[in-house]
Amino acid sequence: MKQNGAKLAFVAGIFFLCLSLSPRASSQDANATLSGKITDPTGAVVPDAKISVKNVATGQSTESQASLAGLYSVPNLAPGDYEVSVSAEGFATKVTKVTLSVGATQTMNLALQSVLSLGDLGFPVAQTQGSAADQARLDKRSHMLKIHQKLGLIDTFPLVATVITGAGAGGKSTSTNDRYLHAALGSATATLYFASAYYAICAPKIPGTQTRGPIRAHKILAWIHGPGMILTPILGAMAFDQKSKGERVHGIARAHGPVAIVTASAYGAAILAVTFKW
Repeated sequence: MKQNGAKLAFVAGIFFLCLSLSPRASSQDANATLSGKITDPTGAVVPDAKISVKNVATGQSTESQASLAGLYSVPNLAPGDYEVSVSAEGFATKVTKVTLSVGATQTMNLALQSVLSLGDLGFPVAQTQGSAADQARLDKRSHMLKIHQKLGLIDTFPLVATVITGAGAGGKSTSTNDRYLHAALGSATATLYFASAYYAICAPKIPGTQTRGPIRAHKILAWIHGPGMILTPILGAMAFDQKSKGERVHGIARAHGPVAIVTASAYGAAILAVTFKW
């Protein structure tokens, strides 16, 4: 009898143990696993990357870390929508979304993009580790060049209007109002242009910085539209004075129109040079 009682107790213990484990097992079977490989733009693995998987519905995050081979695995994730964030030193943080189904083992390989450094922009190493004074100079230059850019873009509006009204400011049927409107627009264009040029010329220079690509083309074109912006108003004033006296535009003043067209074209090209990537 004692042996039978011991057997019954043992069987009952096993039975209750199975009952206690079965919900946990079924719960684990219902959970999903997210895994994959972290690489750089060349396809090389990125070791020790940090992975954060956040459940969109609950806001709960699960943290993990890639191995030396760039592999990661995040198990026991409840089914649903997740936001996956991957970060590593020297790379931009990558955030993507994924939906995990019940019991799924989903593979998601992720490629990180390198962060653009100041060295990539042509700054010497000594400058990237500069002092507070160097940083202040760089901030001031950046601020002034932004103002230069804004004024330059605003100046395109009166410049285009000046070119358009120029067609009616010269010819036999030109009225006084047409000439005054053209002259006023030209004056506004020149004023904005020289204000914009001031911020570009007076911005603090950063020694050792190389000028390349679109900025180089932008500066070369400035040697065309810069003198043109000085010469065009002078020739325009001469032409205006001749027309006001009832004379035909003659002498050097006749170059006002062609110089203005060349100047406007070079100015437009200079803006386009830094607007679109090559």
